[in-house]
Amino acid sequence: MAFNDCFSLNYPGNPQPGDLIEMFRPGYQHWALYLGDGYVINIAPLEDGFRASFISAKSVFSRKALVKMQLLKDVAGNDTYRINNKYDETYPPLPIEEVMQRSEFVIRQEVKYNTLMNNCEHFVTWLRYGEGVSEQANRAISTIGFVTAAAGAFSFWGLFPKKQRAKHYLLKRYWN
Repeated sequence: MAFNDCFSLNYPGNPQPGDLIEMFRPGYQHWALYLGDGYVINIAPLEDGFRASFISAKSVFSRKALVKMQLLKDVAGNDTYRINNKYDETYPPLPIEEVMQRSEFVIRQEVKYNTLMNNCEHFVTWLRYGEGVSEQANRAISTIGFVTAAAGAFSFWGLFPKKQRAKHYLLKRYWN
């Protein structure tokens, strides 16, 4: 296997216990942690006690998730996936024994779920590093913040009549 193959979406590599698995779903990535023998641990949002489809709008509003141990091939389905231990340089991985122990403890447990603050990536990074991290959620939060700020600015700017806007612009341009 060439070095670049480990970053290919077509070549999932040979996962080792504790590896993070990134699956590419339409519009987002789903994350799982490899346990060994073809199995992964991941979370599936629940809605009223039933598993919500990850592509359903309900999963965005789900507040609970079920921790599941499943075959990687069943979780990935037809989606491409790869090993992606991208946080290893920032957060040293916990010893594999501890990762496996944490995993065993939470299987079949109901856990809190929030798309932005406690999602599948947060869950598996917590298992591997002891710290829940989600670059995907951070990007979404940043985007929401930017859109909110832009909407606020446009709304505020719209409060001024056209002449006043020009005057405000000139004052700001020459006095700042």
